[in-house]
Amino acid sequence: MKEFASDKIRNVCLAGSRGSGKTSLADTLAFILGANNRVGRVDEGSSLFDYGDGEISRKTSLSLKLLAAVHQETKINLLDCPGHVEFMGELLSAMKVCETVGIVIDAASGIEIGTRIQWRAMSDNGMARFFFVNKMDREHVKWRTALDSIQNAIGKHAVAVQIPIGEAETFKGVVDLLHMKAYTFDAQGKRQDIDIPGDLKADAEAQREALIEVAAETDDALMEKYFADGTLSDAEVLTGLRNGMLKGQLFPVLFGSMAKNIGARLILDFIVEYLPAPNQVAPESAIKTNSKEPLQIKCDPSGKTVAFVFKTISESHMGDMSFFRVYSGAVRPSLELVNQQTSSSERIGHIYTFQGKNRIDIDGAAAGDIGALVKLRDTHSGNTLAEKDFSVTIPVVAFPNPVMDVAVKPKAKGEEEKIGTGLNKLHEEDPTFRVVNDGALHQLVLYAQGSTHIEVLMEKLQKRFGVEADLAKPKIAYRETVRGKVEKQYKHKKQSGGRGQYGDVYIRIEPNQRGAGFEFLNEITGGVIPGKYIPAVEKGVIEQMHHGGLAGAPVVDVKVALYFGSYHDVDSSDMAFKIAGSMAFKEGFLECKPVLLEPIFNLEVLVPNEFTGDVMGDLSSRRGKVQGMDPDGPNQKIRAQVPQAELYQYSVDLRSMTQGQGLYTVEFSHYEDVPRETADKIIAEAKAMAAAEA
Repeated sequence: MKEFASDKIRNVCLAGSRGSGKTSLADTLAFILGANNRVGRVDEGSSLFDYGDGEISRKTSLSLKLLAAVHQETKINLLDCPGHVEFMGELLSAMKVCETVGIVIDAASGIEIGTRIQWRAMSDNGMARFFFVNKMDREHVKWRTALDSIQNAIGKHAVAVQIPIGEAETFKGVVDLLHMKAYTFDAQGKRQDIDIPGDLKADAEAQREALIEVAAETDDALMEKYFADGTLSDAEVLTGLRNGMLKGQLFPVLFGSMAKNIGARLILDFIVEYLPAPNQVAPESAIKTNSKEPLQIKCDPSGKTVAFVFKTISESHMGDMSFFRVYSGAVRPSLELVNQQTSSSERIGHIYTFQGKNRIDIDGAAAGDIGALVKLRDTHSGNTLAEKDFSVTIPVVAFPNPVMDVAVKPKAKGEEEKIGTGLNKLHEEDPTFRVVNDGALHQLVLYAQGSTHIEVLMEKLQKRFGVEADLAKPKIAYRETVRGKVEKQYKHKKQSGGRGQYGDVYIRIEPNQRGAGFEFLNEITGGVIPGKYIPAVEKGVIEQMHHGGLAGAPVVDVKVALYFGSYHDVDSSDMAFKIAGSMAFKEGFLECKPVLLEPIFNLEVLVPNEFTGDVMGDLSSRRGKVQGMDPDGPNQKIRAQVPQAELYQYSVDLRSMTQGQGLYTVEFSHYEDVPRETADKIIAEAKAMAAAEA
């Protein structure tokens, strides 16, 4: 494939809820564009895009895929993204490198929770957006209901540029409101021009008037013209449409059915004619490497080369592939670029693009284009590649925090390192999860976006690295503190022939302010303990604090004052005073009203109204405290604080309670006292485990 100029490129990513038909749209477009000799079907396992084992078995997309093809002498880079909310990171990566998002809506379902979540992310980016209402051939579907659903969620700036001809089983074409023409389609998607049906002329005029009004609002001059004449010319409407999309103020709505191949060809025409090219949007915001000085990178093919790696994949038949977007200059074979994160040099070899699972050679990629490179030495997702004398870094994608954690351990002994290596490799292509090797709790913890995300990661771990893992409930990072005040003496005295051991300390233990940590006070006067031994006392206290006194959890937020003691000229030593400090704290801690603390998380749950009661009741059963509720269209946003110990497998339970429609986010808030009855159980379990290990 040849290299394309910036104004002849369109970058579009497909968004929308799971099951809305994004991949079906991509498969249909691939057939029309000649990238496939038939229309692939997700349900049949023949999709050009959902070709992975996990995708075929689940009949859903798990990672973004690229379709690069030419229509009307324009290169279209279409990124098909998963609709499953647990794989939202794929959409965020795609949006980073695209000028436009096409949001696919199921005509029967309208705007769903997942689409609302995606829309918020798009709003933050200020991207051009359009809607495609799919499945217009479904039983009982009405186009006005689907349009109302979008406008109720987005506002009147979501405006129809087409209306359907026929509804449900009689759906056969669309009226184009931009050109006031009508089309029907045959089974192969071929278009036939017809007159606008008489029963649709009034609807077409009304919707075109709504389109003209919104288009006029995008520009002061157009608004003045609209007020003066009461209408706009076709050329002025098209100008307003393009301006409105660029400014994120107008969102066209198109209709069709991929099952009947109705409307797909019109989408291609719409993409080429109305969507912005890379050189028509604002320059990319960047920074100078190793500084925070901002820079604006213009989409200029003659400028210094800057490329951003937005996705890394590793597949057995292809090796490591680095997908990149060129922001300036051009990427061509033999060019040498510098990785701005690692300072390593990368020489460009073959450059590729993709049509689903098929890899295609390309001559080069100019500013605004998307491509892929094979086996870069030291480049990963989120890295910027730039010319040696142009140090600039493109900001990385901000991914959502993981919401679910599990402990991971190999089924076979001795494969711990293999698991760690495999997960680290997977993290290079999927930065939305993280792995923490918690030395204090002696466990490897995987933090992911949900249960399906974890399942997919474990499948990849087994298939690619040959290691199977067991998953378990992770240990909780409990803490201990005190609520009372006590003074305690401990004298460490030992004589066993020769030099003995002697250290005598008096300490005062009391609570410190929450979050203030540990504070050690030296209140020794008169030299009753030589200054050289005081650090040893502090060290002994700190070591004992690591082991706690209730459930073996670290002690936090305490003050310890060393106020009196005695020593021996010969037998005293650092070790003796360290032991004395440790034992004084160990005994004094248990007399100081000790309490067990547990981590509390802020939880935000978005659920349809009909499931609110079930979710609230479940949160109460998890010792959760509801902080409030806010309406969000047909949904409720529930804010609560819940102990981490009660959130294990919440993703699975919420999905079950809400028929798969509930979504949530979590973040750490603070530590709080564990209720006495619960604390007693935790302490008993900890002591039993310690005894078993001993």
